[in-house]
Amino acid sequence: MPRAVYVLALGIFAMVTSEFVVAGLMPQMADGLHATVPQIGYLITAFAVAMSAGGPFLTVALMKLPPRTALMVLFAVFLAGNVLAATATGYATMMVARIITGIASQAFFGVGISLCAQITRPEVRGRAIAVAMNGLMLGTLLGLPISTLVGERFGWRAAFWTITAITVIAAATTLFGVPRIERAEGGGGFRQEAGVFKKPRLWLVLSTSTLIIGATFSAFSYFNPILTGLTGFRTGTVPVLLIAYGAATVVGNTVVGRFADRHTVPVLTLGLVLNAVFLAGFALLADVPVAAVVCMMGIGLVGVTMNPAMVTRVQRTGNAGPLVNTVHSSFITLGVILGSSIGAVVIDRWGLRAPLWLGATMALTGLATLLPDLTRRSVPPTAVAPGRPGSPTTTLQGARSE
Repeated sequence: MPRAVYVLALGIFAMVTSEFVVAGLMPQMADGLHATVPQIGYLITAFAVAMSAGGPFLTVALMKLPPRTALMVLFAVFLAGNVLAATATGYATMMVARIITGIASQAFFGVGISLCAQITRPEVRGRAIAVAMNGLMLGTLLGLPISTLVGERFGWRAAFWTITAITVIAAATTLFGVPRIERAEGGGGFRQEAGVFKKPRLWLVLSTSTLIIGATFSAFSYFNPILTGLTGFRTGTVPVLLIAYGAATVVGNTVVGRFADRHTVPVLTLGLVLNAVFLAGFALLADVPVAAVVCMMGIGLVGVTMNPAMVTRVQRTGNAGPLVNTVHSSFITLGVILGSSIGAVVIDRWGLRAPLWLGATMALTGLATLLPDLTRRSVPPTAVAPGRPGSPTTTLQGARSE
């Protein structure tokens, strides 16, 4: 596995930690910015919306740059956003900072995952993506609790300064640890990369990713009130359970990465079926502590951990260029927004079990979007290059695994 893949994981870790930091420090930030807790909650929404809507535009602006140069520009933008957040004296300034970091974060995902495709052999790309995406899983497992601990002990600004320091380290590591390569031959043109979005099947594939992540976040967003309000755990126990959940995502991501290349669609199918079972089981048995924890860990194993298989399927359908990967990340973020926001609506109407049933429904709907792949005939494997639909390195030897 190229060293650069692990370097990219560090950059993703910094981005994800910044994304999650507000959730762990809402009361402190509300006091410091003279805002209400719901207003601080809007900072989380703004980050997600900025990722989803703004990331692709920044990616387009950087298309003509070599990948490493583009990553360094994105680090600079992200760093500026974090410094602005750490020094913000008012709510409006903090909102601007969150929008800046959200846009840069999404573009970083797209450029970074595209670079993974360029520097690894087709037969191990799924595994490489899993290694890079462990930055996301470790952001959940370690980044959130560390930033929360720092913020609680030294003030919320210290948490943002800590993320700034991590970003500087990640940028320096990228500068010296990622090889300087040019854009893929024939790649990088906006019309060429955007042309792939004319394929109806690509939109169906992107919707699968939205539903997978939406199903997971409809539950994850409300683990705390469900575990305390229905299961009966004490508030102090929930962080420990969330760390265990984060560990489950690391394990699941690693396992999925091993099979994502050769068995892409079967992995996604099994993941969606199991996620639906765990979500429904959680809804039915939320008042039974052991069963609730088992279902929660199951969701961790087969939820966001589908990322390597999701990315592989999208790259095979479209291409491995940065624009496709960034738009895919936007669809993933859309899943987060839909799962959490619709979850809030159904809680108000039907109670704390409702978002779990919502998640199970979204997982089954995602399964339906896989039917064309499950029913179509096998096609002999071909290969396509990053940024070049139909040329030798984007299909990732894919048809045989589907």
